[in-house]
Amino acid sequence: MKRIINRLLPFIKLYKRNVILNVIFNILNAFFATLSFISLIPMMKVLFDKTQVIKEAPVWKGFSNIATYGEQFLYYNISNLLEKGNAQMALLLVVSLVISTFLFKNLFGYLAAQNMMYLRNGVLSKLRKVLYEKIVGLPISFFSQKRKGDVMARMLGDIGEMQNSFFILLELIVREPLTIIFSISAMFMISAKLTLFVFIFLPIAGFVISIIGKSLKTRSLEAQQESGKLISIVEETLSGLKVIKGYNAESNFLNKFNQSIQRLLRLSNKIGNKNNLAGPLSETMGIAAIAVLLWYGGNLVLVDKSIEGVTFLSFMGLAYNILTPAKAISKASYRVKNGMAAAERVFEIMDQETSIPDLPNAKEIVGFNKTIKLKNISFKYENQYVLNNFSLEINKGKTIALVGQSGSGKSTIANLLTRFYDVNKGEICIDGENIKNTSKHSLRALMGLVTQDSILFNDSIKYNIKLSNQNATDEEVIDALKIANAWEFVKEFPDGINTNIGDGGGKLSGGQKQRLSIARAVLKNPPIMILDEATSALDTESEKLVQVALENMMKNRTSIVIAHRLSTIKKADLIIVMKKGEIIEQGNHQELLEKQGMYKNLVEMQSIA
Repeated sequence: MKRIINRLLPFIKLYKRNVILNVIFNILNAFFATLSFISLIPMMKVLFDKTQVIKEAPVWKGFSNIATYGEQFLYYNISNLLEKGNAQMALLLVVSLVISTFLFKNLFGYLAAQNMMYLRNGVLSKLRKVLYEKIVGLPISFFSQKRKGDVMARMLGDIGEMQNSFFILLELIVREPLTIIFSISAMFMISAKLTLFVFIFLPIAGFVISIIGKSLKTRSLEAQQESGKLISIVEETLSGLKVIKGYNAESNFLNKFNQSIQRLLRLSNKIGNKNNLAGPLSETMGIAAIAVLLWYGGNLVLVDKSIEGVTFLSFMGLAYNILTPAKAISKASYRVKNGMAAAERVFEIMDQETSIPDLPNAKEIVGFNKTIKLKNISFKYENQYVLNNFSLEINKGKTIALVGQSGSGKSTIANLLTRFYDVNKGEICIDGENIKNTSKHSLRALMGLVTQDSILFNDSIKYNIKLSNQNATDEEVIDALKIANAWEFVKEFPDGINTNIGDGGGKLSGGQKQRLSIARAVLKNPPIMILDEATSALDTESEKLVQVALENMMKNRTSIVIAHRLSTIKKADLIIVMKKGEIIEQGNHQELLEKQGMYKNLVEMQSIA
């Protein structure tokens, strides 16, 4: 608990003005909440003609005597009014006092809640912003281990749960304890014996309530994890709806979803039962204490005559005034259990180390002038190496193609060049500088990336193209579309480059989406282009159109082409044939055909020779 509060403090400090005002207004709210019940005493004394008669005006003796002075001053004025036969004005005076105290209590309660709202919403927004920045900054490898739905649940649900638990606690930690303290102080002033009698029952109630909450945190953590799985199932369903329908697999996913939602239902019901029990249990214990108090206090009024009936009624009001904050605190303690489980999941992401950090003195690469060298690099994703002592030199302006069977390590080289992953052994150098010594931002600024999967966003064509260059003009966007062989279909849309392409570019064909991806890379105008099987998912006609676009884009650039379809790399300056992370052949298209090796076999299989 302490650790989590310490983690939240930097966010809370950003709104320290609201914290201070909330504390001040909560103190005043608690004070007037107690005073409102005390003010009932003179009103009831006037009603029942039990008013204390004071004929001499009280003398001010300093702030240490303010309570006695205030009481005497009030009764002095009431006595004067009653002595003059003006009972209505005396009653109006005490009623006005009661109304004023309740008015101030609610006014300061509103102002405290308003400042807490600013604090709660501000910290919530800041937490989400920091968490989103962390998620965006995490390496690709992190997301191969985590479900996207679980990460989304932490961003949305868990932070919301923190808002609904910890900030309730921050609000209650001042107001409710102070209301109890002020009420108990007033109760002691009225009758110490009666107040001590009340305290017998408070520890009993607290002990019973604490027993119920012990397992709540564990249940909350399980529920939040299950909620993450549920969101993952929904996300996967929406992403793969065509496959699900195409294979009549709806029942499979429905079963998977129903099982998850049933587990979540059981956990939620268990947590809800304990949460719901907190209020009635604390109130029942409180009412039991009040009932015993009524019996004991009634004896003091009727038998011992040690306390007036009017005063005892106000004492009962103060005793009941303790019940509401005590009930709120007990309910908040359950919510905090939920919040702690949620906070642990949020801070687990925030504490995740970036496995590919920039060095403190990382250099900025400002351009590419000569060569890219891969020197004896070895790399493994988990236990088995997918690249072994791999070396390659790529000169500026040349097109290098990487071919081979699936799993040979082709796409891994693209991931290493862009520093989505770092090599385990060896080094990658650009113009003699190890890319581990450079900033990732400047390194990636040199590169354009076109992948097999056309990753587009639910926005306009212009927005998707300009992701690579935010300052580009509409004319530059159109020029990039022309180079990518995409303008021919974009200009047919009624809204042109402002046309929304739908979720993931769903309104476009595969070839159209890929040409927009190429246009995005063209607009960036990088010196190094990486094409990771950019045409492998296309039909023959689309492939030809995209291939023309790729050839336009690769002019005067250094290109690394990872190819599945060998027809796309016949013009490459150097073709590298890979198998199990090693180079087994290299040369241009004609040279490799003459070697009668693996490349020729691949060519014959695709019938392109």
